[in-house]
Amino acid sequence: MDWKIELIFVPVTDVDRAKDFYVKIGFNADHDQRPFDGLRFVQLTPPGSACSIAIGEGLGIDLEPGRQNTIQVVVPDADEALAHLRGLGVEADGVEELDWGRFVSFADPDGNRWTLQQLPARG
Repeated sequence: MDWKIELIFVPVTDVDRAKDFYVKIGFNADHDQRPFDGLRFVQLTPPGSACSIAIGEGLGIDLEPGRQNTIQVVVPDADEALAHLRGLGVEADGVEELDWGRFVSFADPDGNRWTLQQLPARG
């Protein structure tokens, strides 16, 4: 049986500001729906990813905005990812060289931290 992670919730204080940020760095805005008053569901997907993030209002997320710091994304080139983010005016840290990869980190406008990992060469 396959288990696939398809959606991760990211808590934000301002949905439009967060959506603009993620679209600016290259995420695709898949959905932005208000099925009823008090609920807004926005789904965004990083380029090339099978897993999306969800932001919105009334989603029942039990995590304070700015407290999500556990998302790690694999990228083909950490230097290119760092240059891409900085070229868009996003403050990003890196490249940190470790035995298990090369890492870049950044935060969204609420302070939710992301880690980008370039995997080490195999073999």
